[in-house]
Amino acid sequence: MADKRDYYDVLGITRGASKEEIKNAYRKLARKHHPDMNKDNPKAAEEKFKEVSEAYEVLADDQKRARYDQFGHAGVQDTFRHGGFDWSDFTHFGDISDIFGDLGGFGFGGSIFDQFFGRTQRRGPQEGRSLRYDVEVSIEEVAKGVERELRIPRSVECKSCGGQGAKAGDSRTCPTCGGAGQVQRSQRRGNASFVTITQCPTCRGRGRHITKACADCGGSGSTQTVSNIKVSIPKGAEEGMRLRIRGAGESSPNGGPPGDLMIVVHVAEHPVFVRDGKDLFVEAAVSFNQAALGDQIEVPTLNGKALVTIPPGTQTGTVFRLKAKGLPDMRGKGSGDQFVRVTVVTPTKLTTEQKDLLKRFGQSIGRYERSATKRSFFGGRGKTG
Repeated sequence: MADKRDYYDVLGITRGASKEEIKNAYRKLARKHHPDMNKDNPKAAEEKFKEVSEAYEVLADDQKRARYDQFGHAGVQDTFRHGGFDWSDFTHFGDISDIFGDLGGFGFGGSIFDQFFGRTQRRGPQEGRSLRYDVEVSIEEVAKGVERELRIPRSVECKSCGGQGAKAGDSRTCPTCGGAGQVQRSQRRGNASFVTITQCPTCRGRGRHITKACADCGGSGSTQTVSNIKVSIPKGAEEGMRLRIRGAGESSPNGGPPGDLMIVVHVAEHPVFVRDGKDLFVEAAVSFNQAALGDQIEVPTLNGKALVTIPPGTQTGTVFRLKAKGLPDMRGKGSGDQFVRVTVVTPTKLTTEQKDLLKRFGQSIGRYERSATKRSFFGGRGKTG
């Protein structure tokens, strides 16, 4: 992570750039560094193309961009499941289509670009469309893990026609593509020649031309349903974590395997705890007497109350640590800690007698100056409670 360039520098934009400016910058750089536009050095172009696409993946998403702005690359490391940018992590395929649409889509003659997305040119059935479902969990659920049953609207293969879209025996080889399911078109731009390979418009990639459509699906080969799908969210799940369920997406439009279902986990804000990785932070108020003389206080944890010893002379901003009272590590490496930040509460309504006592107390200890020390809530390891 340390050798990564700043994403704003990668796209050549300022930190206040709008979404449109981000997309325009990516459009320009993606075209410039596309491997098919750099035949003399496609390997170097591929690396640059991946770099600008990684930057766009983060900055085009409001939540990822906010985490990146606050924490840098560490804030979005969970975005890339493979330890680095991988095309299976890319979620802006629609933007890619828009950016390269006027050059004939993804094809470029069966290029490296298709290989990035696992879209090598194939004859016959293609995989169905993948779906995304966002699910929100609480910190308590993150601590223990949770199983959710989701209701997912999706298209499935028509049972009546087996996904063929036609009544039995009422289809023939497509006359447009000859059964390939794809058609090719050549075009020139300047001195460059491109071959675009697209889905056959007549048979929609099936390779078969329907003469009589299936009555149940109207020739589409699929019907709409709502599926109940159980998903297990593991202990220690992190914001933005993705869970892939193979085959739970849309059915293929031409007899291929169904797409996948991508579950994106979001952790809800908690009224008491603030999360930082597997550590938790909580504020605790103490009175002037407790801070000056020392005391034991109760603080909330995910497993009930815990006692924290406040030593005499404790100042506002002092942080105490409760070992292993945080969240479990998603990879099974123990649990985080809970940090308790103390705030000394100054009374606002005093009786005449109380004011007199405080004045006499102040006179007894005399006036003194104490330099203010700034303490970060997240800085330092804190004292062990």
